[in-house]
Amino acid sequence: MRSDNLHALPDDLPVPPDDGACDHLPGVRLPPIALQATSGDAVDLSGVGMPWVVVYCYPRTGKPDQEPLGGTQAWNAIPGARGCTPQSCAYRDHHAELHALGATVYGLSTQDTEYQREAVGRLHLPFPLLSDARLAFAGALRLPTFAVAGQELIRRLTLIARDGRIEKVFYPVYPADSDAEYVMAWLSAQGG
Repeated sequence: MRSDNLHALPDDLPVPPDDGACDHLPGVRLPPIALQATSGDAVDLSGVGMPWVVVYCYPRTGKPDQEPLGGTQAWNAIPGARGCTPQSCAYRDHHAELHALGATVYGLSTQDTEYQREAVGRLHLPFPLLSDARLAFAGALRLPTFAVAGQELIRRLTLIARDGRIEKVFYPVYPADSDAEYVMAWLSAQGG
C-alpha cells in the first residue's frame, strides 16, 4: 500500500544530470511509427501537429493503491523518476493555453494502453497518452532509458516538433511539474 502522495513531489529528490543523451535530437525527423493512444486511435507523431506537437515522455504513472517499481524509497532515489502524475496534471492544467499556442499535446510512456487509460480517467487528462510498450519510438530516436525491476523505462524528456521535425528538446526535465510552463514559455517565444 502506498503511503506517499502521487500529486506532491518530495523536497529531497535527486536532480537528474544533463548527461547529453538528447543532444542528437534537435533537427531529427520523428519516426513514422503508429503508437496506440488512449483515445483508441493509432497516432503517427511524424504527421500531427497544429503547427506544433508536444510529446512529454515520462517513466510511468503510479496508482494510488500501489507501490512504485522497486518501492517508494528506491523509486525516489532514481534521478528524474518521480513526478509523472504532477507532470501530467500540469499539462492538463495548461492544456487550453498550449492549444492556444498551436500545440497538440501527447504524453508517452512504455506502459500499456489499458494502464494509461486508467490514468487518463483518474487524472481527467484532456489529451491522449501514447503507449511505446515495445520501445519502437524510443529506439528509433535513441531516447535515454533506464531499467528498474526488470522493466526498461523512458527517461523524462519533452520533444517539441513542427512539420515532423524536432525543434526543441527539454532534458532533463526537473522539476517534473514545471515542464508545461517551460514548454509554454518556449512556444510563446516562437511567436506561435
